[in-house]
Amino acid sequence: MSLHRCALAAGLALALALPAPLASRAADPPPAAAPPAPDAQVATSPAPAPSPAPAPVWAFEASDVPVDPAYRFGRLDNGMRFIIRHNATPAGTALVRLRIGSGSLEEREEERGLMHFLEHMAFNGSKGLPEGEMVKLLARKGLAFGADTNAATGFEAVTYMLNLPRADPALLDTALMLMRETASELLLSEDAVARERGVILAERRDRSGFQQRNLEDSIAFLAPEARYGARLPIGSAAVIEQASAAQLRALYARSYTPANTVLVVVGDLPVEAVEAAIRTRFGDWRGAPAPERPEAGPIDVDRRGLTRIHLDPALAESVTLTRLAPWREEPDTLANRRIARLRALGYAIINRRLARLARGPDAPFRSASYGSGEIFREARLTSLAISSADGEWEKGLLAAVREVNQALTYGFTRAELDEQLANTRTALENAAKAADTRAHGVFVNAALALVSDERVPTTPAFQLAVFEAEAGAITPEAVWQALREDAAPLDDPLIRFEGRRAPEGGEEALRAAFARAMALPIAPPAERGPLAFAYSDFGPPGTVVSDSLEPRFGLRFIRFANGVRLTLKRTDVRKDRIAFAMAVDGGDLLNTHAAPLATYLTNSLAAGGLGQHSQDELASLFAGRSVAFSLASDTDAFTASGTTTPRDLALQLQVLAATLIDPGYRPEGIERFRRNIDNFFNTLDATPARALSTASGAILSDNDPRFSLQPREAFRALDFAGLDAAIGERLRRGAIEVALVGDLDEDAAIVAIAATLGALPPREAEFLPRPEARQRRFTTSRGEHRLTHRGEADQALLQWVWPTTDDSDLAEQLRLELLARIVRIELTERLRERLGQAYSPSAASQPSHHYPGFGTFAIAAAVSADALPATRATLAELIADLQRAPLDEDVIARARRPFLEEHANALKDLGGWLALAARAQSEPERLARFAAVPEVMRTITAEEVQETARRYLDLEAAVTFSVVPAAPSP
Repeated sequence: MSLHRCALAAGLALALALPAPLASRAADPPPAAAPPAPDAQVATSPAPAPSPAPAPVWAFEASDVPVDPAYRFGRLDNGMRFIIRHNATPAGTALVRLRIGSGSLEEREEERGLMHFLEHMAFNGSKGLPEGEMVKLLARKGLAFGADTNAATGFEAVTYMLNLPRADPALLDTALMLMRETASELLLSEDAVARERGVILAERRDRSGFQQRNLEDSIAFLAPEARYGARLPIGSAAVIEQASAAQLRALYARSYTPANTVLVVVGDLPVEAVEAAIRTRFGDWRGAPAPERPEAGPIDVDRRGLTRIHLDPALAESVTLTRLAPWREEPDTLANRRIARLRALGYAIINRRLARLARGPDAPFRSASYGSGEIFREARLTSLAISSADGEWEKGLLAAVREVNQALTYGFTRAELDEQLANTRTALENAAKAADTRAHGVFVNAALALVSDERVPTTPAFQLAVFEAEAGAITPEAVWQALREDAAPLDDPLIRFEGRRAPEGGEEALRAAFARAMALPIAPPAERGPLAFAYSDFGPPGTVVSDSLEPRFGLRFIRFANGVRLTLKRTDVRKDRIAFAMAVDGGDLLNTHAAPLATYLTNSLAAGGLGQHSQDELASLFAGRSVAFSLASDTDAFTASGTTTPRDLALQLQVLAATLIDPGYRPEGIERFRRNIDNFFNTLDATPARALSTASGAILSDNDPRFSLQPREAFRALDFAGLDAAIGERLRRGAIEVALVGDLDEDAAIVAIAATLGALPPREAEFLPRPEARQRRFTTSRGEHRLTHRGEADQALLQWVWPTTDDSDLAEQLRLELLARIVRIELTERLRERLGQAYSPSAASQPSHHYPGFGTFAIAAAVSADALPATRATLAELIADLQRAPLDEDVIARARRPFLEEHANALKDLGGWLALAARAQSEPERLARFAAVPEVMRTITAEEVQETARRYLDLEAAVTFSVVPAAPSP
C-alpha cells in the first residue's frame, strides 16, 4: 500500500512504561442474559417490562460534557457512522479518514500479522479499480505517495488516510470512491497476495532490530500472559509467509463491516454536500455485525517484586520502576474531567521537579519521567522511568525515587501549582483565541479520539470557561490528594534495566538500590520566591531608517539604524499566532579544517540558560507565556525560530536579544552534552542507516573534516569557552535579519523590535560572503564502498550518490527535483510492487544553496542481505531506462502534479510564509524564484528529464555504498 506507519497502540506504549495515559477505550459489549437460578419460578405471563433504552451511538450521548456543535455526526441504516466538519485552515483542502474498528487484537493465532497484511492489500485491486491503479490515480490528482496517501494498523483499529490538496467535489468523490472500494470491494486475489507478501516481509525486516527486541522484552516482563504481547501489528513471519487469499478474505469479511466503520471528513467543503456524498457512496454497503471487542489481557495486576535485565550493545542505559493496578471505568464526564485535571497538575509538578534535577549542575540522570496510564481496558500502571549515562544508573535511581517519594509524602507548594496553572491557562487561552483557524488535523484527531477513547470533543471556549470556574478552588492539597489516589504505590515494584552492560551486582543490586532510595531522608518542599526577567532594557529604542512594501507578496521591509533588518507579513491564516525567525551572520561556515567542530555546541547553548538565569529559572519565568528559547547553527547563520502570540511578542523579542548579548555558558549545559557522547558513539553502527551516516560524510568529501565524523575525544574536548571564542563576536556584531508573520499589529511589532534587537549596538550591514569557507567538493574517487553494521543479520542497505550542482539555476533545480520524484515512483513500482524487495526505497536531489557548484543526487533501498545483487541490477536497469528514451507522460504527470499542489498550498499556513520571508531582504531573489516555480515546473518536458538523467546519473560516476552485516563475534 503506501508508506504506512504500522502504528502501535496505547497498550504497546504503556508496555514500555511510558508514563502517560495512552490506552484506547472501546464500548463494553452488552452483558449476556443470565440463566434463571435452579429453584426460581419462571413466570408464564410476565408483566410487560419497559423497553431498554437504546445503546448510545456516540459517547457524548451518555455524557454531560457538551459536544462541539460544529461537528456533524451521523449513522447510516447499515450501521456505519460518519463525522463531518467544515474547516478552512488550510483553505481549499480537506482530510478523509476511514477507521475500521479492528486491529491486530482481532487476529486469531493463525492470523498474526494478517490485519496489517490486509491493510497493504487495500490498494492491490478491487472491483472498481485494477491492481496498482489506486496510487497512480491519486498521484494524477495531486496526492503524493506516502505524504498524502497513508494508512496505519494498530492493536484496535486500521485507519486509512487521504489528504486532499483541493477541496473540490470531484476530488472528494474520488476519495470516497476509493474508501468504499477499500471498505467492501477488495478482490484479494492469490496473485496479488503473493506479490505483496515480499513487501510486508521487507517492512518487517526493516522494523526489526534492537528497539523491537527491547519492546518485546518489555511487554513480556510487564504482562507475560497478555494477548496483546502476541499480537504486535507487524505480525509473525511464519504466518505472513504462508498467508493465503482465503485467510485474508475471511478476516476481511469479519472485520470490515459497516457497523465496525467510522468515516471522518474535515475540510473546506459544505457539510450537507459531504453527507449526501457519503450516503450515496456507502448507503448500499452490507456486511456482518461488528465483531465483539477482543481481549487484550490477561494482565496480573498483582505482579510485583520482579526484576529484569535486558542488554543490547545499542541500548542507552535506563531503569523503569512499574506498579500495576486494576483498570477502572471512568467515562468522560465533567466530574471525571475535574479529577483528571487535578491529577494532571500533580504529575506535571513532579515531572517539573525531575526536569529541574536533569537541568542542574552534576545532574544525576539524563532525563526522568513519572506518570500513570491504562493498558487497554485490562489494567492500570504507574511508572518512573530514569535514563542515565552509562554506568550511572544507581545515581539516577536514587535521585529520582527520592524526588517522587518526597512529592508523594509531602505534596506540593503553592508556587509549583501556580506555575502549572499558568501553563494550563495560557494553553487554553491560546486555543480559544485561535479556535477559528485550527488546522484540519486538530478536528480529525478529536473525532478519532471520540471513537477510540470515548473522549467528547468540545470547544476551546468551553474548556477555558470550565478551567476558569475551577481554577480558583484548586489547592496544592487537592492536587496532592488526587495524585495519591490515582498513582499506584511504587513499593515492591517491577524493576527493569536496559542498557549495554549489566549493572554490577545484577538484579540484587537493582533492588537494593531501590530500597536505599526509598530510605533516603526527605523533607517538605520549600516555597520559592517570585522571579523577574532580568532583560527588559536594552538601551534607547532603535530608529527606522527605511520602510518599503514589496508588491508581489505584500512583505514590508524595514531597516533600523543599527543595521537590523525586519520583514513583516500580516496574514490571517492563523488567528492569534505570530511565527518568527531570526538569523545572525555566522553558522557552520565558521567551521574550518583546523577547527571543524567550532560551532557544534551552539545547539547546546540554551541548556546553559542566560547570564542572569539558568535554563530551569527560565522555565519558571516563562510559565504561562508563549515563548521559545533556543539557538541553532545553520550553514551560514545562527538561527532561532518559533511561534508566539501578540501578547507575548515583546517578551519573545527580549529573549532573542538577551540570547545575543548575554548567553549563559553555564557548566550544566556542557555536562548535559557530554552525558550523551558515549551513547552516540556506541550506536554508530547499530543499524545499516547509522553505519552509512557514520561513514559516508568522510567518503563523499575526501575526508574534509568539516563534513566527517570527528573522534570521540574531539567532542569531549568541546566547552563553552571555545564556543564563545568561536561565535561570541558574531552574536554581538553579526548582521541580523528578523521575520515576523501572522496575526500581528505591524506598528506594535516595529516598536517591540526597536526596543530590543533594534536597540543593540550597531551590527554589520550584510551577511559576510566567506568565499573561502564555501568551498566544498565531491570526491573524485568513485566506485563501491563496502560498510558493515552490527544490526540484524538479514538487513542490508544500498545507496548510490552522484554529484550534481547548486541551486542557482531554478530550471535545473526543478528538473533534478522532478527526476528525483520520478525515480521514487519507479523504485517503488520496480523494487517494492514488482519484486517485493524493498519496503520504502528513496530518491532525493539536494542542490546546495551555500556551496557553489555542489549538490548530490542519491537513491537508496533497504533490502535483505542476499538481495543486494538483484537490487543493484534493478537500479542499473532503471538508470538505463531513464537515459534510453523519454519517459511516459503519465509518469511525469504523477511526479509533477503533487509537487504543484504542495507549492500551491505553501502559503496557506504560517510555516510557508515564514520560509518565504525569513531571508527575503538578504536574499531577495528567493521571492522571484518562488513565484516562478509553477510555470517552470509545468514546462519541463520528457526530453529534458531524459537529458538531466544522462547528464548526472552516469553509473560510472556514482559513489556506491553497500552496508552489510558484520561477521558475528566469536
